[in-house]
Formats: sequence, structure tokens, C-alpha cells
Amino acid sequence: MKKNIHPKYQQVLFVDSATGTKFVCGSTIITEETDTFNGKTYPVSRVAISSASHPFFTGSKGLVDAEGRVDKFKKRYAKAAEKKEMEEGSSEEQKEEPKEEKAVAKKAPAKKSAKK
Repeated sequence: MKKNIHPKYQQVLFVDSATGTKFVCGSTIITEETDTFNGKTYPVSRVAISSASHPFFTGSKGLVDAEGRVDKFKKRYAKAAEKKEMEEGSSEEQKEEPKEEKAVAKKAPAKKSAKK
């Protein structure tokens, strides 16, 4: 192997943010955070999902959502639905008002004579 061209391979502590499970594995990840595990200090890398929280490995049917993406989507969808309802309500009021004005406007203009 050529020297000084490969990244540093080291033992890294991976922490599952959903369950708090910790495991050590070799990696070239460089992190600034460190933590002690089984009496030894390791660089720490946080993962959103691992075999400790993934439904395939746990056997659970529910979907693990560590970052709350589903909740964020539901909130956005609810806000969009409320906004749409408000717009529809205000557009109905606006539609009624112009009809009254148009009715008055249709009566007011005088007939134009046709010139050839």
C-alpha cells in the first residue's frame, strides 16, 4: 500500500439516536465528539436508525420515525388545508360582491349606436 493516501481507519462508537444503543465498529469517519464505552474512549458518530431500531430487525410492524418526518408532514398538510379553506371562504365572499356590482354596472351603461 502507498503511504499517506488512505484515510485513518479506527474504532468508532456509533450511537443510535432512536434507542440510545451503542456499538463499536471500525470506520474512517472523523468526528470531534468522543465518549467512553466499556472503559475505552472512542470518537462518536450518531446514527438515525440502526439494527436496534429498524423495524426489519426488531420485528415491529410500526415505522420508526426518529426525526419526526411524518409529524412534520401532517402539520404542513393541516396548515395547507386550513389555508385552502380560508381562501375558499374569502373567495366566496368576493364572488358574491362582484356579482352585485356587475348587476348594477350592466344596468348603468347606455347603448352605443352602431357606426359603419
